[in-house]
Amino acid sequence: MEARTTSYMLNLPTLLLRRNASPDVPEDVDYVMAHLNDPNWDLTQPDTASTETFAEKVHTSSWSEQSYHETETETASTNVDASKLDLREAKVEEYNDESPYAEVRAAVPNTDDPSTPVNTFRTWFLGSIFTLLLAGLNHFFSARWPSVFISALIVQLVALPAGKFLEWCLPTRRFKTFGYVWSFNPGPFSVKEHAVITIMGNIVYSDVYATTIFSAQRAWYNERPSVGYQLLLSLSTQLIGFAYAGVTRQLLVWPSSMIWPSALVSCALLNTLNRSWGKKETKHISREKFFLIVVVASTFYYFLPGFLFTGLSVFSWACWIAPQNQTVNTLFGYNTGLGLGFITFDWSMISWLGNPLVSPWWTEANVFVAFVIIYWVIAPILYFRNVLFAKYFPISTPTAFDNTGMPYDITAVVDENGFFDVERYKKYSPLFMPTNLQLAYGTQFAMISAIVVHTFLWYRKDIRRQFRRSLKDEKDVHSRLMAVYPEVPAWWYCAIFIVAFVFGVVAIEIYPTQFPIWALLLSLVLGFAFVVPVGITRAITNQLPAINVLAELVGGYALPGRPVGVMIFKTYTYVSMYQSMFFLSDLKIGHYMKIPPRVMFLAQTLATIISCFVCVGVQEWQFANIEDFCMPTQKDGFFCNDVQTFATASIIWGGIGPQRLFSAGAMYNWVLYFFLIGALLPIPFYFLAVRYPTSLWRYVNIPVCFAGLSQLPPATGIVFSSFTMVGAFFQWFIRRYHFRWWLRFNYILSAGLDMGVSLGMVLVFFCLQYPKGGITLNWWGNDVWQNTYDALGMPALLVNGTIGPLVWS
Repeated sequence: MEARTTSYMLNLPTLLLRRNASPDVPEDVDYVMAHLNDPNWDLTQPDTASTETFAEKVHTSSWSEQSYHETETETASTNVDASKLDLREAKVEEYNDESPYAEVRAAVPNTDDPSTPVNTFRTWFLGSIFTLLLAGLNHFFSARWPSVFISALIVQLVALPAGKFLEWCLPTRRFKTFGYVWSFNPGPFSVKEHAVITIMGNIVYSDVYATTIFSAQRAWYNERPSVGYQLLLSLSTQLIGFAYAGVTRQLLVWPSSMIWPSALVSCALLNTLNRSWGKKETKHISREKFFLIVVVASTFYYFLPGFLFTGLSVFSWACWIAPQNQTVNTLFGYNTGLGLGFITFDWSMISWLGNPLVSPWWTEANVFVAFVIIYWVIAPILYFRNVLFAKYFPISTPTAFDNTGMPYDITAVVDENGFFDVERYKKYSPLFMPTNLQLAYGTQFAMISAIVVHTFLWYRKDIRRQFRRSLKDEKDVHSRLMAVYPEVPAWWYCAIFIVAFVFGVVAIEIYPTQFPIWALLLSLVLGFAFVVPVGITRAITNQLPAINVLAELVGGYALPGRPVGVMIFKTYTYVSMYQSMFFLSDLKIGHYMKIPPRVMFLAQTLATIISCFVCVGVQEWQFANIEDFCMPTQKDGFFCNDVQTFATASIIWGGIGPQRLFSAGAMYNWVLYFFLIGALLPIPFYFLAVRYPTSLWRYVNIPVCFAGLSQLPPATGIVFSSFTMVGAFFQWFIRRYHFRWWLRFNYILSAGLDMGVSLGMVLVFFCLQYPKGGITLNWWGNDVWQNTYDALGMPALLVNGTIGPLVWS
């Protein structure tokens, strides 16, 4: 039967329909203006639209027999809802059996079986074991240089065979306890059990940030914090982020437009591993086989740039040709230069900013354009014109300097107890920043104001509407499938917040922390204020705006001369918000994988509590049993570099203070004008997008432009250029011209590359670097990039005496 088609012109805001030649790829249907603030929504506008109905499609294509999910993974029948007939009449508010986003369709099934076991002994046993191991090992090795981090992807990979083993060996006998029937082995190990274990691993991968405060107090300030204080502060800072996530989940998790690209990688891998387990595909390479090939190849390849030929990672070939040409090294250097170039052969370098196969292409383009303007145009102009003594330092380094051109010695401005001493500061030197560090602070100040203005302009109506809705009001297929499970009552999250707040008050009151309760309240308000703006940006763009600089700035002004108080202020402001992003991402994984919300609540709470006890316990053991732990002379490399950086920042912000750096009359006062720049820039682009809704203006996102620059320095240009180049190939070229391959393999390739690098790092560390002091390969391929002005951090001018003001206070 031949389908009936009609052609007619479409005018805004008439319904737009994008026809797709692939019969198993659902069509995107929506109004332009209704999704103007959603750059991931496809607004491609054809000249004509088909009136072919779903009912007709049943008879004219393979749609009814093989939907995308079954076509790409396994053959199954699909029932078409006859009530949704004519696409011309479909509206945004109507129900749809497919996600409107290709990214989601590529990674997440649109079906669910509520009877699938998830709240099982296997889940909690394996989840607790992996949580304990991952938290303990990562925290233990975080203090060592060179260090290694075991990725949560490794837990995701190992959990499946472990679950299948328990399925094979555990007894199937049923028990009845308090009326509840349960079994050690309720049946086949399910993808939902696997998902919960993975989520528990995701939560503890990022470590307990508050332990850095305790290490700094011990190693830097000669204090001995009690175990009770450490546990209370750790639990408080970690659980408050969980409460933030629970309060905002209806805005940041339930809507289909909050896609959370990073969550899609986990979902794609979970579905691939479980659907392909024990099955063979004859028509084409299976996702499981493809994934295993990528993992093995990526693992062994990492030995090349990670150990055998490290020049492939730092491939600054121009500096190799002219190693003592300072201008060449400033422009093309990958260490302390601008990193002009696009070539590196190390996936860990390419994915420094995040996996380029995950972030939407328009996001990557925003970041790269901002980077080029600020760091490849403005930065060299400032540097070579010697603005604020710039040429006396390397152009790009996270290190601050003194007036002799040497790295700033924080110990010269603190007394015997580790507190800031104004008289010593006056005798020593003011603090100088290299060019890129000044711009880094400026871009982060701009991001803070830009994200507030951008969120208000684009999402104010959505925020008001969404907070009045429940999960049952959502029309998205995944929300409707989740509606069958009891939701977590709001008071559960409120109880978590109250307990965490009380823990925090007790901790700061029973121990001399230089941190009053009013500062705790201020830090919580400041952190929570950014959960929604940062969450929207993270969910849509995969970029994570950091507010750590804002936390340090406000903390420095609020608590002058209290470095420990500033550290705690930063932790409550920044880390609680930061942790909430991980919790929200995991909630979205649970949403996609159809995990009952109350099981998710228990899993996240349990993993958080375990990680706090484990990390505090491991750190206590390290200080008690490792000689000179966190000292520069530690013989086994346990230098605690991150603790030194953290303690240095506490002196800069809590001791020297932002008043001496940025206030009126200070050398770097000009950086504060970035707040104004960030507030103004989103406004013209918003009105341009409203005026021309189908133009490229709707893809301009000023907060993303600035947020993507947050890792610079120590990141340099090669990180951004290689990230964008690879992203352009996969997220634009492959997605546009080889869409079927992209749907099938993109996220699996992403997970495989990341997991291979993680495994490669672990193998290199434990097999080559850790045993007996490590093995070193000294040859040209490992030395050439280290014998350059770039690696040495050579400035354009050498200081003759001192620079800067003669008197400072």
